[in-house]
Amino acid sequence: MLVLGVETSCDETSAGVVKDGREILSNVILSQEIHEKYGGVVPELASRIHITELVDIVNMALDRAAFKLDDLDGMAVTYGPGLVGCLLVGLSFVKSVHQSIGIPYYGVNHLEGHIFSNLLEHSELKTPHITLVASGGHSNLYFVEEWGKYRLLGSTRDDAPGEAFDKISKLLGLGYPGGPAIEKQSVDGKRDFIDFPRAMKDRDNYDFSFSGLKTAVAIYLKDKSPEFIKKYLADIAASFQEAVCEILVIKTLNAAAAFNVSQLSVTGGVARNQRLRTLFKERKPDNLEIFIPSPELCSDNGAMVAACGSFHLNKGEKSDLSLNAIPYLEL
Repeated sequence: MLVLGVETSCDETSAGVVKDGREILSNVILSQEIHEKYGGVVPELASRIHITELVDIVNMALDRAAFKLDDLDGMAVTYGPGLVGCLLVGLSFVKSVHQSIGIPYYGVNHLEGHIFSNLLEHSELKTPHITLVASGGHSNLYFVEEWGKYRLLGSTRDDAPGEAFDKISKLLGLGYPGGPAIEKQSVDGKRDFIDFPRAMKDRDNYDFSFSGLKTAVAIYLKDKSPEFIKKYLADIAASFQEAVCEILVIKTLNAAAAFNVSQLSVTGGVARNQRLRTLFKERKPDNLEIFIPSPELCSDNGAMVAACGSFHLNKGEKSDLSLNAIPYLEL
């Protein structure tokens, strides 16, 4: 089965072609750099760029896969969660193709798409397992009972980890996006320079909170001179990064132990962070396998949407023209 996946939920315009739900034939991702000068994603600009670029991105994905639209067995498109204007661009495009040449399509939950991204590289990942989706908008822990069946164990009570990276990066004058900027700055920093709080570390739940951490960093910086911040910038960044990564690892490993699973997966944009990956490897018990996709598949991408859509289309599930964008869609 050949499926085209379209992803336009935020500031990545992406399309990918996947064979039989597992083999990536192409995965084209356009990251919208214009948002850097605004310090965050501007929804209207993101939507307009999707409109102008999506057709070319889809054609590029088809060309790289060496197939045409008529060769496809199905299409998949993200319909939520995300920025509503951005979602509508991808959804409208796929609906138009569906209406014009009759290719069936399936509307994919963006969070489920991230969960399926690991299957594109790790066929040995089975169910049940625990999965962490950590990104700019989410920090959700799920018990994957079987593919297509998920139980939400915990999520952020305020800010997502990616959002925290962006805000602290702005405070430190490191720019946007914050994740890569702070990670780069942290390479030579002392991770124990400041003991920033790990919210709800000892609580018997799987929820996250990063708002207090952001406030703690802001208070710490408030009475520091520009010279001090410049001198210890790497140490401050590394200490903040350690606080975010450590609480993600602690909660996720606690869930894996509580549910007695032998496998765990991590995905989402924050999973690109090398310190997070290292911490998982350092702290995991010997009887637990951890799967994290390559950095490209952690970001929003069309291949993960195609993989998820392939699963549902294979089960005979299809969407129709009544499907609408849902910005706060839950899984």
